[in-house]
Amino acid sequence: MDRRTAAQYHLTDAQVQMARELGLNPHKFGKLANEKQEPWKAPLPEFIEQIYFKRFGKTMPDKVMSIEESAKESERKNEARKQRKQAAREATATADSEEPS
Repeated sequence: MDRRTAAQYHLTDAQVQMARELGLNPHKFGKLANEKQEPWKAPLPEFIEQIYFKRFGKTMPDKVMSIEESAKESERKNEARKQRKQAAREATATADSEEPS
């Protein structure tokens, strides 16, 4: 989810994180957020908070991260995973080359 989507629907960082944890697709927020045409629907920020509370039993995530912080964290985890895989490949290659034929 990018900043424009969050700004378009007036979502805070906490609400964006809640939507992400719920598995909501930001490309389909338009279906959920049309309370002007369908007045029985709750506004999107309230809807996200309601279903988050219903699923997790709490009003906010334990640790709220901004979109940028979340992207940096994801990049850091991906880089660490790549390094672990590379180290495992190198260890396997050295073990294979040391075996007597």
